Amino acid sequence: MSEKMLGPLLDRDLIQETISTAMSKGGQWAEVFVEDRQSASAEFDEGRVESMVSSRDLGAGIRVTVGEATGFAHTADLSLEGLREAALAAAAAARGGNHIEPVALRGQGASLNRAEILPSTVSKARKIELTRQTDAAAREVDSAITQVSVRYSEGRRRILVANSDGVFNGDDQTRILLSVNCVASGDQGLQTGRETVGYTVGFELFDQYDVEAMARRAARRAITKLEARPAPSGQLPVVIQRGGGGVLFHEACGHGLEADLVDKGASVFRDRIGELVASPTVTLVDDGTMGSEWGTIAIDDEGCLSQRNVLIENGVLTDYMWDHSRSRSSGREPSGNGRRQSYQHIPMVRMTNTFVMNGEIEPEDIVSDTEKGVYVAQLGGGQVNTATGDFVFGMTEAYLIEDGRITAPLRESNLIGNGPDVLQNIELIGNDFAMGSPGTCGKDGQGVPVGDGQPTLRVASLTIGGTAS
Repeated sequence: MSEKMLGPLLDRDLIQETISTAMSKGGQWAEVFVEDRQSASAEFDEGRVESMVSSRDLGAGIRVTVGEATGFAHTADLSLEGLREAALAAAAAARGGNHIEPVALRGQGASLNRAEILPSTVSKARKIELTRQTDAAAREVDSAITQVSVRYSEGRRRILVANSDGVFNGDDQTRILLSVNCVASGDQGLQTGRETVGYTVGFELFDQYDVEAMARRAARRAITKLEARPAPSGQLPVVIQRGGGGVLFHEACGHGLEADLVDKGASVFRDRIGELVASPTVTLVDDGTMGSEWGTIAIDDEGCLSQRNVLIENGVLTDYMWDHSRSRSSGREPSGNGRRQSYQHIPMVRMTNTFVMNGEIEPEDIVSDTEKGVYVAQLGGGQVNTATGDFVFGMTEAYLIEDGRITAPLRESNLIGNGPDVLQNIELIGNDFAMGSPGTCGKDGQGVPVGDGQPTLRVASLTIGGTAS
């Protein structure tokens, strides 16, 4: 990372002085988190530009701990005096004690920024043309497409993390996203189709990715759903298409493996390390180093190196995800899962890219082996109780399976079940792993970018909340 990345805030003497101030009232540990965030977006709706917005946010969050107590303050005033006031406020909130001098700062500030073309260097006209091109491709599919909306967004986030343990690391993250939503009109009403592409890369994404093909897929999905029949009700085998159901494992299983929820007793997986919690065919991983996926980071928001963490291996629960404070109190190493929405937020345990690993079965064999069931191509949003694992997810694209073949499209309905039960009842896993669409994970009022995915797999039984008998 360039020493110019965050200007004078990369001055080690300034950071050292801020940490010393934070610990001057008896702090036992102190951290400075500096963030420079730039973002821009464009909405193209019904053949015209609806909005173009850009923003920049720069500031610092300072955290101090004394025993189990934590004080936190943030400021957009990055002068020496502004940082000093925030440091003293955080120290006061953490209560007083004996002053401990921080050690010398170390680290190289390594960065993972993979952007070859920074989006900020690309003209607005080029970005608008991209959205027009996507819109036109969707509309050309069929006259039944009556509405198209396209959203483009870009963001660059540069951070510096330093603490009294001597950590001094930074990251430079560029993300870019394009989504298209199509509405088709038919005799039975309106149906929607959506496609999204997003990676931790720069504008070169659109030299490598066919946005017109993406738009046509979204349009065809909406048109296909015009012929949808009511979904069945009751318990059936469910085959989930590769990449289409990763959100289920993120929400229904992943959150329950975050150490803060485990500590609070809000996880069904508490005190179960070493136990068989899933089918022996299941290995669940969280990996922040995963290529250019949406949740990929070089360091987490506490300065810890990102890493690959195996959470469930061959069905056995092997570990939880950890942030700095939980790992410190437990006498173990952090797992690179301490994340925060911005400098105005305190970090907590969060996922990065969470996925089920490949199996050995051909995906078409999974379908042909299913006499009757539901094929889920895409899950939507849902609700999860992490303490019990119970969930409800919307099926935004699903089909009936009859005699081992995918047949009629189904109207949108709910998929109802329990996360631990799903893990135990996964009976077939394909060899066609794929990540799903980029997402934003919400937790305690904070949102962070995450990825999820899985190969095609079959769950022996789930409840379908349809209306057909």
